[in-house]
Amino acid sequence: MTQHPVSNELWNHDLAPTSAAQRTWRWYHFGALWVGMVISIPAYMLASSLIESGMSAWQAVVTVFLANVIVLLPMLLIGHAGTKYGIPYAVLARASFGTRGARLPALMRAIVACGWYGIQTWFGGSMIYTLLGVLLGSPISGDALPGLGINAGQLACFLAFWAIQMYFVVHGMESIRKLETYTAPLKIAICFVLLGWVYGQVGGFGPLLDQPSQFVEGGPKAGMFWSVFWPSLTAMIGYWATLALNIPDFTRFAKTQRDQVIGQSLGLPLPMALLAALAVTVTSATIVLYGKALWDPVDVASRMTGVAVLVALLILLIDTASVNLAANLVGPAYDFSALSPQRISYRVGGYITAGFALVMMPWKILETTQNYIFIWLTGYSALLGPIAGIMIIDYYFIRKTVLDVDQLYRDQGEYTYRGGWNIAALVAFTAGVLPNLPGFLNAALPASFPNVDETFKSIYTYAWFIGVVIAAIVYGLMMKGRTAPAPRTAAKVST
Repeated sequence: MTQHPVSNELWNHDLAPTSAAQRTWRWYHFGALWVGMVISIPAYMLASSLIESGMSAWQAVVTVFLANVIVLLPMLLIGHAGTKYGIPYAVLARASFGTRGARLPALMRAIVACGWYGIQTWFGGSMIYTLLGVLLGSPISGDALPGLGINAGQLACFLAFWAIQMYFVVHGMESIRKLETYTAPLKIAICFVLLGWVYGQVGGFGPLLDQPSQFVEGGPKAGMFWSVFWPSLTAMIGYWATLALNIPDFTRFAKTQRDQVIGQSLGLPLPMALLAALAVTVTSATIVLYGKALWDPVDVASRMTGVAVLVALLILLIDTASVNLAANLVGPAYDFSALSPQRISYRVGGYITAGFALVMMPWKILETTQNYIFIWLTGYSALLGPIAGIMIIDYYFIRKTVLDVDQLYRDQGEYTYRGGWNIAALVAFTAGVLPNLPGFLNAALPASFPNVDETFKSIYTYAWFIGVVIAAIVYGLMMKGRTAPAPRTAAKVST
């Protein structure tokens, strides 16, 4: 049997009474985690890309806010088990997929997170590259390296930022928590710096917020709003689809359900909407100033003058490191560890994550908004949506939130199913993924799959929703009649 990773101290520490000040501090820690992950360059680019797609500022902000309210629901539902039982995502998945089958959702989540880890590392390297150009007085240039598509300077800066993050990989979860807690205020400060710069350059916010949508009658994309809105909404949800699954990796450290509910409810939708407002305002300003939408904040920051550009880039650099480590290292490190707990520790899992990030060439994903939104974000949401649907149905409707934690760690027990695999979960996962496959292939490889039926293209537009619903229904029907076992071990107390 695998050793139980949850200590008695973790399971019993919330029996002690806490003051209102202590509860507020706990909420701040959980909220700071979210603020740290929300205020990030990929999230900024996600919102700013909506302006490039033709939305007005208000349409973009509402789209982002709506998506985050929707994805908050599975986060709260799945996060409940982490707080109640003190278990990470990879262990919770054993209840529905089986003790061995849980490796499938763990691996899916881990691979996606590796991609994000590489993307954020590329952003950090880009900032070092830009910062060096500012300090040297002229941009660094050079011929692209064969097979890579970037020059030697860009590659060196990418590797340098990768090496900087390894310090926190080596020093573990506590160093990441501290980084997130104390850098959150800096990230809020840089938002106001950017807004102040925009206000000074354009002479007010009015000309920016009054920019009309391109979808209005007579506009260049008249009548096309819904064809852009739905895939954009799916992509926004897809952005947080990874954390919607592995949120128990974080909520397992929350002392009460109130902590995780309040922390997530305040920490995700509102900050994300505020970041969207910032992103669309600054992006609208770039249209006024430069005649085109600049959706990369590093590019925008590099156009600032004086000491402001140095401060902006340094804060963005700290922000990128803290977001990347909290959002894209913790989850896959646990997931890789779950594949072979005897051989792969949490730290070794972090090394594997960082290694994958080197070989995924993340700059290719960011070449266009089409690659970023419709292939990367929407594509992996089609994989992760079915897993969320299965886990929610299993935990709430099949097991009524009752888990036998000791059995989750036994190779032969209640959650072994058939050889460690739950066939119902595998069938439901496949059923949730297959309808989205033709649309994904057409989006990712249009030259190879040009004749995909319009029906499948439309289905792919709602990839996350389709996957969640189909997998949930199939799993619920196949598991109908199964009752949850009576727990033989005490749960981590929460209120």
